[in-house]
Amino acid sequence: MLKRSSVIAVALASVSWLAVSAGSASAETLQEALALAYQTNPTLLAQRANQRALDESIPQARASYRPTVEVGIGASYTRTDVKGTPVTDVDNASLEVSLSQTVYSGGRIGHAVSAAEANVLAGRENLRSVEQQVLASVIEAYVGVQRDMQILQIRQDNLAVLRRQLDESNARFEVGEITRTDVAQSESRLASSEADLANAQAQLSVSRAAYAAVVGQAPTNLVTPPELPGVPTDFEQALDVGLVENPSIVAADYTLQAAEARVAAARSAYLPQAGLTASYGGSGDLSDFDLADRSSLTVGAQISVPLFTGGLNASRVAQALETANAAKIAIDGERRGVLQDVSSAYARVVSTKATVTAGNEAVRAATVAAEGVRQEAQVGLRTTLDVLNQELELRSAQVQLVSAVASAYIAQSSLLAAMGRLEGPNLVPSLEAYDAAANTDAVRGRGALPWDGVLETIDRIAAPPVTPTPQGVQAPIDTQLQSDIVKTAPQS
Repeated sequence: MLKRSSVIAVALASVSWLAVSAGSASAETLQEALALAYQTNPTLLAQRANQRALDESIPQARASYRPTVEVGIGASYTRTDVKGTPVTDVDNASLEVSLSQTVYSGGRIGHAVSAAEANVLAGRENLRSVEQQVLASVIEAYVGVQRDMQILQIRQDNLAVLRRQLDESNARFEVGEITRTDVAQSESRLASSEADLANAQAQLSVSRAAYAAVVGQAPTNLVTPPELPGVPTDFEQALDVGLVENPSIVAADYTLQAAEARVAAARSAYLPQAGLTASYGGSGDLSDFDLADRSSLTVGAQISVPLFTGGLNASRVAQALETANAAKIAIDGERRGVLQDVSSAYARVVSTKATVTAGNEAVRAATVAAEGVRQEAQVGLRTTLDVLNQELELRSAQVQLVSAVASAYIAQSSLLAAMGRLEGPNLVPSLEAYDAAANTDAVRGRGALPWDGVLETIDRIAAPPVTPTPQGVQAPIDTQLQSDIVKTAPQS
């Protein structure tokens, strides 16, 4: 009988992180995989490009503060041929330069700028959400490859043991110690083990392909991943963080701000608007056209006040209000979604932790039992079937433990993602974070003129303020519901 310490060592070795790649390939850490995906993953790169495109909405909105200058050039030729009269040829040319400058829009431009800025901030949160999804996929793929490598190793070890068992059964059959039935049982388990090995090899190929797709290179010699930073041990703490930092909730808040700014912009249509216009140009014969001989300059100011629009402005305001109301209700929906996600992820963290603890004990006990049954079979106290069944139970316990360890790690990453803290710099401190705000600052002043700030100040004077949207048919999230969820949460 093996000593207890030796049995425990065997059990721990059977569930350690294995590397089946041969040779002297350098180990690939989880941080390296995360960094590579953070820098090269197509989904994440595309979302960053979309965010840079969204940044352009700010200078586009601010462009309305600036003058528009147009040049119109025209030329025409007319030939008149009337019977009995001489043919006449007339050519004409014209040139006009026009300028228009909005001085006051009732706040429409200012609120449009505010809406664009809020949309950009919401887009940054959506980018953060995509980043977390990608990094969660990297973690899942990483531990998935390691899990399947270990399972493959377990299947290979099992196949080797069953082959030895079959050789032993044949030898004992030859001397008459066991029957042909015992040999057939060994042959049957060996065939099943070969099928399990083939399935394990196929599953490892699938996991490797998933890893390559999300990380950008095939897995090599993966090493044990470190503990994930910031995994909470208190459910209320996890929930409080999630309700504040989850990117879906923050994005919904910014979306509501943009919708309320559009409501104010729609209301500004009732206010007067003022602008300046200027034009310079002239027309004459094409053959000797010269502005110095015939030109005109027109400068004017214009104030317009809407009196009747057939209900158009009222309809636009009502539409904007309902859009803002929907955005406010969406915040409640996102909060409830975060409640569900954090609760589910935390429950999985607790359950998988318990499963790993039980799995370690199961492997230890099954290892002791397997060794004992083999020794008892040698002295005739156990049958071949007893040995095969106990060996099967041991391998099953090892596979379950390997799967539980992987599931526990993935559950922790899911909890961090639900909280909004599964971000590249948090996971890899040396990683240079992508700064979405840098591009916004770079393009914000595109086409700016010195008087933009003055016009914006004038435009926002007496403009309709941005007012909070009244709550619609759906009430905010019930605090009692949140309290009930906290009470029923599993304890770590």
